[in-house]
Amino acid sequence: MAEPIRVVVTGAAGQIAYSLLHMIAKGDVFGRQQKLILHLLDIPPMMGVLGGVVMELEDCALPLLVKVVPTADPAEAFKDVAAAFLVGAMPRKEGMERKDLLAANVKIFKVQGAALDQHARKDVKVLVVGNPANTNAFICSHFAPSIPRENFTAMTRLDQNRARAQIAAKCGVPIEQVRNVVIWGNHSSTQFPDARNATVAGKDAFAAVGDDAFLQGDFVATVQKRGAAVISARKMSSAMSAANAACDHMRDWWHGTPPGDFVSMGVLSDGSYGAPKDVIFSFPCEVKNGQWRIVQGLNVDAFGKEKLAVTAKELEEEKAEAVIVCAAD
Repeated sequence: MAEPIRVVVTGAAGQIAYSLLHMIAKGDVFGRQQKLILHLLDIPPMMGVLGGVVMELEDCALPLLVKVVPTADPAEAFKDVAAAFLVGAMPRKEGMERKDLLAANVKIFKVQGAALDQHARKDVKVLVVGNPANTNAFICSHFAPSIPRENFTAMTRLDQNRARAQIAAKCGVPIEQVRNVVIWGNHSSTQFPDARNATVAGKDAFAAVGDDAFLQGDFVATVQKRGAAVISARKMSSAMSAANAACDHMRDWWHGTPPGDFVSMGVLSDGSYGAPKDVIFSFPCEVKNGQWRIVQGLNVDAFGKEKLAVTAKELEEEKAEAVIVCAAD
């Protein structure tokens, strides 16, 4: 058994965390030999609920779980953590504009970035799930200058999983036969789910699907709007699937991606594929020895370039708004 590592989950009394915590604690992310100390952060009004979550974790009798630290104090929550799942954020409510959500949430991530900077390990791997995830990750990294900016990522794995599922259903194949679908850009309705470099049972995805209009039309729209469709049906946002995707993202970042596979991650842009620099942009990534690398040389056709430009513009606008909010705070 490896020495215990400390892992923090924010918004720990919330819906996503309710699925996520059990997955982490039973070894789905860091491995079946890795003991864990879980730090659970939430706001003071949620401490009673969080106490119930702690009781349930205890009642699972999980052999890897050494200790649980429930807290409303960011300093205690981020102390010596090796991995951080930043799930907690104000949810979008009816009538709320995206910019209103951004204004509320970037302030949260400014505080958490500063706490990570002061208290976390300098090699901490930070995954931002709370929306707007890409811009929150950018702000968080900005206020944690002593931690490499490459250590801050945003989750677009849920979108990739949704995209794979749509293609698997269309082709009538098991999900594992759909590989290397890419999510480009922002985790929002401007994201571009791209099957141009994907394969289905080893065959080019466009050839396997045999319906270009679908892959450039309904497929894109369905993935872009899937979160809203879930909210409409459940009256609550995606929780189980978001928790599952967070585990997928961190597991691949921690252990590496299989040879020949790449995964979608919101990472610091270096300008690859014409994306703007210095924003958190979703790219296809390979991971080795805990370090991600943007996959180069993929084919992006004219349709794709048009879509990338739209999501890039939104990210630049969000970043500009977030910087103004933080400066005024």
